[in-house]
Amino acid sequence: QVQLVESGGGLVQAGGSLRLSCAASGRTFSNYAMGWFRQAPGKEREFVASISGSGRSTWYTNSLEGRFTISKDNAKNTVYLQMNSLKPEDTAVYYCAAARTVLPGPQAYEYDYWGQGTQVTCSS
Repeated sequence: QVQLVESGGGLVQAGGSLRLSCAASGRTFSNYAMGWFRQAPGKEREFVASISGSGRSTWYTNSLEGRFTISKDNAKNTVYLQMNSLKPEDTAVYYCAAARTVLPGPQAYEYDYWGQGTQVTCSS
């Protein structure tokens, strides 16, 4: 069993930055690839980014235009999502998830464990 707890969300003005963290407990963190998803009000949950267990491989949704960066610190059992140049359309609840595959993609069914989410609100 893996427990995931997100933090770092909040209110930011357009053009600002936030760094989300997701702390994991339970099994050996380096054995798990990690992903970030988000869900805006009235919309389906969508894939943001994923990273392999080692942290050497990443996968991003095309729509981010290079504004977000996912990283993983296995010594701290934590995965991060650095979000720059935030836009109002980035407003959503952000979830981290853990997967036992090498590099999971955009499908939610690829992930085995989920956090409770953290709210990110970007005002114009």
